[in-house]
This record gives sequence, C-alpha cells and structure tokens, in this order.
Amino acid sequence: MAVTTAGRVRTAPGVAVLAALLLVLLFGNPAYVDWQSRHAGNDAWGFILKTLAWPSWSFSSTQSLQTVLANDIKAILLIVFTGIFVAALVGARGALSGFFAGWGGYIFAAALAGFLAAFIQVDASLLGAFGWASLGAVYGLFVGWIVGLATLAARA
Repeated sequence: MAVTTAGRVRTAPGVAVLAALLLVLLFGNPAYVDWQSRHAGNDAWGFILKTLAWPSWSFSSTQSLQTVLANDIKAILLIVFTGIFVAALVGARGALSGFFAGWGGYIFAAALAGFLAAFIQVDASLLGAFGWASLGAVYGLFVGWIVGLATLAARA
C-alpha cells in the first residue's frame, strides 16, 4: 500500500526496511556491541541490551574471517528479508494489521537471516543454524515491535 505525502511515496515495506536499517546501524555497530558486553548485567535489562546487539556487524575483528563475514551477511540479510516478509504480510486489512505485519515480518526475517548466515561460520552445522535462527527469532520478538510501529505509521 502506497501513501502519497508531499510528493513522496511511502510504502509499508520501505518504512520497515528503513526501521530495520536504523536498528542494525544503531545497535549492531561495534561500539554498541562492545559497550553492552561490558555493561549488560544478568537481569532483564541486560537481556534486552544483549538482544539489541544480535545483528552485530564489523569491518575488522579479532574473530575469524568467516565469523566476521557471517555476522555481516546476517545483518544485511535481516534488512533485505524484512522488506520481503513485510511486503508479503502487509496485505491484510484492519487497524493493527500493519503493526503485526511489521512485527511478524521482522521475526521471520531475523530467524531466516540467522539460519542462512550460520552456514558461513567455521564448523557450520545444522544444529548451529537452528541456534542462530532461534536467536534471530528471539531478537525479532523483542525488537520487532519497533518495526511494527513504523509499518503501522506508514499505513496510517
């Protein structure tokens, strides 16, 4: 669904991709990831801080090249899959359908991005891919409401 405002066209998938990009840039960057690893406690707030850092990316790291590449691809796939899944889910009508399309699309996007990127890791396995997918789904569940709100706003 496209909405024309002041000569610009906003679509729900486009706004969802923008929100996903901002989340990845703000909370997946090396500075935030390092900060949360030093400050996140073993409580509910620490869980949220760690979850926000799930789509971590880096251009240089002490980790292996495959791990850095897998994390970078995971962050990119999250953004791309967000657009795909939100576009597939946004067709429903209703007051809150945009919110749930954005939120659900982000959950699916994070799980699939984690699953596919896990196969680039050193010693990749199906069990490891399931683990990455489950972490992605948890990330989408706790952070995806932000994408849902952005998608809802685009439809309004």
